[in-house]
Formats: sequence, structure tokens, C-alpha cells
Amino acid sequence: MRDQDLQVFESAVAGIRDEGRYRVFADIMRERGRFPHARLRGEDGAYRDIVVWCSNDYLGQGQSPEVLDAAHAALDQVGAGAGGTRNIAGTTSYHVDLELELASLHGKEAALLFTSGYVSNDATLSTLAKLFPDLWIFSDAQNHASMIEGIKRAKCERRVFRHNDVQHLEALMNEAPAHAPKLIAFESVYSMDGDTAPIEQICDLAEAYGAMTYLDEVHGVGLYGPTGGGVAERDGVMHRVDFIEGTLAKAFGTMGGYVTGPSVAIDAIRSTASGFIFTTSLAPSIAAAALESVRIVKECPHLRDRLLERSERLKALLREAGIPVMVESTTHIVPVLVGDAARCKKISDILLNDHGIYVQPINYPTVPRGTERLRITPSPFHDDELMDRLIEAFKTVWAKCPVHVAG
Repeated sequence: MRDQDLQVFESAVAGIRDEGRYRVFADIMRERGRFPHARLRGEDGAYRDIVVWCSNDYLGQGQSPEVLDAAHAALDQVGAGAGGTRNIAGTTSYHVDLELELASLHGKEAALLFTSGYVSNDATLSTLAKLFPDLWIFSDAQNHASMIEGIKRAKCERRVFRHNDVQHLEALMNEAPAHAPKLIAFESVYSMDGDTAPIEQICDLAEAYGAMTYLDEVHGVGLYGPTGGGVAERDGVMHRVDFIEGTLAKAFGTMGGYVTGPSVAIDAIRSTASGFIFTTSLAPSIAAAALESVRIVKECPHLRDRLLERSERLKALLREAGIPVMVESTTHIVPVLVGDAARCKKISDILLNDHGIYVQPINYPTVPRGTERLRITPSPFHDDELMDRLIEAFKTVWAKCPVHVAG
């Protein structure tokens, strides 16, 4: 490689360093049965105990004995890998049964597994534009990067409406020809602010304009609704949404993504989406673990109740301590506003190195510059003692690195 080529890479990294958002990954070992406790490996190779406060394993299902037993049983029965793409050698009964379970969870006719939630959004949204060449897509301004990428790759007419602004959405929809196929793409829980979408109002608008709806329930599935179907189930509108996308990597504690919807639509996506056709299937052990986790979560509303109680208690404690919890959050996500990349990273480093508390900074491009934050995600297993320790640590760090939030 030429020196001038290497300089391009060096310049890119230097720019990130200069902004204070260069990330050094912490070497963390989760320990079976001890979540949210883990071990951090230092530069000397020695381990020390820490508490994880920013995991997306929201219900601790990645440590569930039943989920682990299901993974082991599948591993013993069929081996490590799937053996290929779903079209060639990578479909097992675990995959089929998991898709049936996910379709049932969301009240849909069919489901399709992908290797991640990112891929399921990217592949599905870009494929819908292939199936509808004159499609217009209307996207919420705070949609996840995977949705944005899929919509960009769709190369169709697209409009971005202000976050959760149904009036702006309607104004943009009026720009589209009445006969054109339309799709509204949005999320249920917006994971950086912790707020939720007005799903019912968006469905009303979709019906009025003859538009399809595509809902990302990644941060809602498993956590809301009587059976964990997500915010749409909680709000009684799940049946009104055409496509519901989700992940297996958060509330269900494993990995993978999926989309659910009408059987003929899912069949068309299965048959034409490059992100599905040309990717090796999820390992059978992962599919088996996810299947068991979905079944457990559906039958355990107490896990959801405990999660929401924990998050509300933590928000209250932080506010009492003078820590600026973002008021937008009405969910299990607890974002603490910092507003500066370098300071955000410094606070995170002090919490980890001095207090054994692992909570990562969220910087650009995940959030806009000037809105950097710490994103805390308590679980049912973060007890009062751990919360009290967190609050004391925050008080100490805030005194060292004061944050002055406008307004």
C-alpha cells in the first residue's frame, strides 16, 4: 500500500481523535450466571470485577439457563454451523420453528430470519423498492442507521419527516401522486432518546393515504405488551401495522434479526432480497436459543414489569442527584445528557476505571454533535444496592467533570 493511501486512514482516525470521540474497546468477559457483573481485562492481563450498565441484553436472557440449555442441545445434535445459506444448506427445524414463533408473537402470517437487525432493515427496505419501482418511502428523522441505509439503497422517492411529527408526515405525503405506492418507515422505541412513536396516528394516516407501514420494534419487542409483542401490542394497534421488524439480540439475548408481515410479502422478500439470499444462515444453536428465549419471554410478564420498575426508579434517583436525565425518555432507556464528546468519554472512563461501572459514551454519528450522552440500560437484575453505588459514583464524577446543560 502506498504511503499516501495510509495517510488517508491516518487522517480519518486523527479527525475522530481530535473530536474526542475515538473509542477504545473495553475487553470485557461476561460471566455465566452473574449478569450484570462482568470482568474487565487490563493492559497487564489481570481481570477485575465491573458492573455493566449499558447492555442491550435488556432482560438478561443471554444468561438464562433454559436458553443456554437449548443452545447446547442444538450444538450437540447438529454441530456448530448451519452449513450454508438458507437457499442451499442452511435451513433447519430450529429456523423454521423460530420464524413461526416470531410471526405468532407479532400476529402476522409469516416471518423471515436475517443475520442481524441491521441486515433485516437494510435488506427489506431496499428490496421493497425493487418490488415497487415507483415506491415513495416516508422516513422518521430519527430512524436507525440501518433503516436509513436501506432507504438510500432503495433509490426511490423518499422524504424525511420531523421526528414523530404526524402533521409534517401528512404534508409530505401530499407531495406524492395519489396512485403511487407508499411506505411509512418508523420505530416504536427510539433508543437514543427513549421516546416512542405515535403508532396509532401513523396508522390512521397510512390508511387515509393508502400507504403501507413498516415498524422497527427492535427496542420494544419482548419488553412491551401482554406477550412481549412490542409497543404496537401494548397500544392495541399491532394488527394495523403491515410489517414489523425486530431483533433477537436485545430482549431475547442472542443474535439475529427478522421481519414479519403478510405471507405473500415475506415470500417475495425471501425470494429477492440479496441480504437474505447470499448470507450464511444463523447457526442452529443460536436459532434454538432464540426460540427458547422468545417462548420464555412471552410467558413472563413479570420480567417486563420489573424492567420498567427498575428504569423508573433509576431515573428518579438520577434526577434527585441533579444528573440531567433526558426528559424525552418514557421507556426503559435512561439517557444522561452530556453534550460534549470529549467530556462524555472522560466521564465514561472515570466511571469504569475508578468505580468499576461500565457505561459507554454515545457520540456522533449515532447522535447529533452537541447531544452526546451516556445511555444507561438497567435490567431486572440491577438491584437497589447496585443503583445506589451507581448514583454515588455519578455524584463523584459529576463534581470532577461538571456538565452545564442549556435550559
